[in-house]
Amino acid sequence: MSPVRVTARCRVDLAGGTLDIWPLGQLHPGSRTVNVAVDLAVTVELTPRRSGYEVVQGEERRASQSPAGFAADAGTALAGLVLEQLELPPCRLVLASASPRGAGLGASSALTVALLAAGELALAGRLTASPAERAALARDLEARLMGLPTGCQDHFPAQLGGALSLEHRPGGEQVRRLAVDLDALGARLIVAYTGRSHFSAGNNWQVIRRRLEADPDVVARLDAVRDAARELAPALEAGDWPRVGEAMAADWHARRGLAPEIPTPALEALLAAAGREGAWGGKACGAGGGGCVAVLCPPERRARVEAAWQRLGARPLAAAPTRLGLETAAGEAP
Repeated sequence: MSPVRVTARCRVDLAGGTLDIWPLGQLHPGSRTVNVAVDLAVTVELTPRRSGYEVVQGEERRASQSPAGFAADAGTALAGLVLEQLELPPCRLVLASASPRGAGLGASSALTVALLAAGELALAGRLTASPAERAALARDLEARLMGLPTGCQDHFPAQLGGALSLEHRPGGEQVRRLAVDLDALGARLIVAYTGRSHFSAGNNWQVIRRRLEADPDVVARLDAVRDAARELAPALEAGDWPRVGEAMAADWHARRGLAPEIPTPALEALLAAAGREGAWGGKACGAGGGGCVAVLCPPERRARVEAAWQRLGARPLAAAPTRLGLETAAGEAP
């Protein structure tokens, strides 16, 4: 088994999130999720060992004689699941993420696909699964870990980079790369961390349960989330930035009422402040309840929005859209 290093990217979901959780997309025909990979990377370094396993995250180190030994620790349980699934021999994993914890930028899912890719590369010397196969396996392992349904939208930008439209069709996702000027998008996209972590699976479960019970308000709101994503995709490709911002705002207007914990005073204050400074629109990232907020605004208004957010205690992130997806290196010790 060879030492390897794998890098994957986080994402900003622009519209249509939550509908990527099966079977919600099937219950709202025409559903899609639109997102973009951003240059906040997660990395996995895998090095063979003679015996035992070790997982390193920052200053934290955990050791075990078997993958199952990592299950009791929330910080290592996912790595243990991947080690067990791929039947990897003893090794050392070094995990890192440029995203704040609980930011709503898909870092945990990016880490899952990076772990899977690292295992494939170490065992076979090449990637053996397709992006769709790896995304499906990552989703299922995450669902097993959390004991809750999970979505698939995070796993594709992590691997493919760029701006994507994921259409939730019967039989599986149809992934389409959008023809977007990423530099122009980056000049207008601002992402900031509120300072408060969130738990996306808990918020999502409330939405799933209410939708499966046919709550009429949730049904209508998810229809509106779908419609916002369908509006946003062509606007993004056309470079119609005000319309993109308006679609993001429409998504948030519908999404914020899906569960009581999704909107928070901090999120609402940040979005209101951005609007006063000239932003076209925005939304919370991921499932809300904390994490990050993203808006689209004219480039000349960017500094004013960031300053307003900093006064409210938020931290703007260097999260430029990127064409880069999964990157791998093998054969040399990291």
